Amino acid sequence: MSASKKQKTAVTRISTPNAPSAIGPYSQAVVANGTAYVSGCIPLVGDTGKIVEGDVEDQTRLSLKNLEAVVTACGSRLDLVVKCTVYVKDMNDFGRINTVYSEFFGDCKPARACVEVARLPKDVLVEVDCIAIVESA
Repeated sequence: MSASKKQKTAVTRISTPNAPSAIGPYSQAVVANGTAYVSGCIPLVGDTGKIVEGDVEDQTRLSLKNLEAVVTACGSRLDLVVKCTVYVKDMNDFGRINTVYSEFFGDCKPARACVEVARLPKDVLVEVDCIAIVESA
């Protein structure tokens, strides 16, 4: 391709009612070039927008359910997730978060980073984002 010809890339912004709406000026996900870039999902109950009651396991479970809903809306699946980032309020919860994480990803085991942060949106205990492959229709 010559330098004078620029290839246009289709970018699709994803919004699904099956997960909480973005709480800021961003998309739930963006799909480009067969790849879904899913924004951080936190443990908000979709119809109320409130944080799920319970401990870090409950928050992790709902964060991952919300993530799965957005991944599905992108036309992908959890077994096609290639990279996750898990943001935690307290690294002492690492083992408990991993137990719940394994319920969702099982043997898929995408690449992952887990980092402790000073604060998360709405003061939740965990947030998860991911990158997933979108299969052609």
